[in-house]
Amino acid sequence: MFDRPASGENAVLVQLDFGAGPGRLGDYAERLAEFQLLVTSAGAQPLAIVSGKPKSPDSSTYAGKGKVAEIAAAARSQDADVVIFNHELTAGQQRNLEKELGCRVVDRSSLILDIFAQRARSHEGKLQVELAQLQHLATRLVRGWTHLERQKGGIGLRGPGETQLETDRRLLGKRVALLKERLVRLEKQRAVRRRARDRQALLSVSLVGYTNAGKSTLFNALTKAGAYAADQLFATLDTTSRRLYLPDAGQVIISDTVGFIRDLPHSLVAAFHATLEETAGADLLLHVVDSASPDRDQQIAAVDQVLGEIGAAEVPQIIVWNKIDATAADPGMERNEYGRIARVRLSARTGAGLDSLRSALAEVARDHAVSERVDAA
Repeated sequence: MFDRPASGENAVLVQLDFGAGPGRLGDYAERLAEFQLLVTSAGAQPLAIVSGKPKSPDSSTYAGKGKVAEIAAAARSQDADVVIFNHELTAGQQRNLEKELGCRVVDRSSLILDIFAQRARSHEGKLQVELAQLQHLATRLVRGWTHLERQKGGIGLRGPGETQLETDRRLLGKRVALLKERLVRLEKQRAVRRRARDRQALLSVSLVGYTNAGKSTLFNALTKAGAYAADQLFATLDTTSRRLYLPDAGQVIISDTVGFIRDLPHSLVAAFHATLEETAGADLLLHVVDSASPDRDQQIAAVDQVLGEIGAAEVPQIIVWNKIDATAADPGMERNEYGRIARVRLSARTGAGLDSLRSALAEVARDHAVSERVDAA
């Protein structure tokens, strides 16, 4: 149990382990820690955690009858406003759980979407988040809203033979189409800016990595941009680009991008396609890794998976081994068997190792300039 907070929504957290085994304990603990950080990043206060190791998800309530009773008892004792599952729930499961528990139920995808909605600052970011939310809602309209299948009736409510569900679907579809149209226009504007940068033959560098790996802190350390950086998940949603001057190499364009996370909702990947396209169009990716995290290998794999989904798997990468101040590792640079720079060890917070990263970027920028001249000849 946790200390009762002074403010914020009271939440009971649910994380079940369907793959219990001798090698799964650490992974389960890391997922739980990440889940708690997601919940607090959304503004809720975790007061209790319900866990368990059922054999398989229950088709009706996901958790099963006995576990639902345990969750209900925890929700009552903690006076919970919401029960949050670190799992994907169907609309039917969510509806059944809310009926059994007597309070709101939120799944992992809805939790991440809520955080994105809170963080979006730019006009495009807000459009992308709304599109993702509506696309997520559409699955609920199709699968779960059976109470809306009834024909509208009553004084002032009778329509031309259209059920409430059909009306909702139609209105939602019109809004989704409008959002997509606006995002296409913004995507075209970004493409124009990207072509202008390409004509200048400047090296384009994108910072990518797991959420809270320290990308924005590194971006600020390199560019003095003052981008928002905080110890919370998805502190950055809107892509920010700055020019960075490197001695002996000239200027490069460096961009800070949204962080990735395992099991990222597909609706978010689809809605943020235009923004993520910046990453796919980069000349180099700086893959920022929290080297102090015991879950770093799984986080690297999760980022690579998303990069594959957005068509950026073939973009050259340099691994940035961040937060070495927490691991006592030495700053420096590592090369692979072909002599190419593979990894840079640094601390974005203290600045140790930043010179190595600047040297690495300068080397790549010089090689890029040579190849551009060759291609132009």
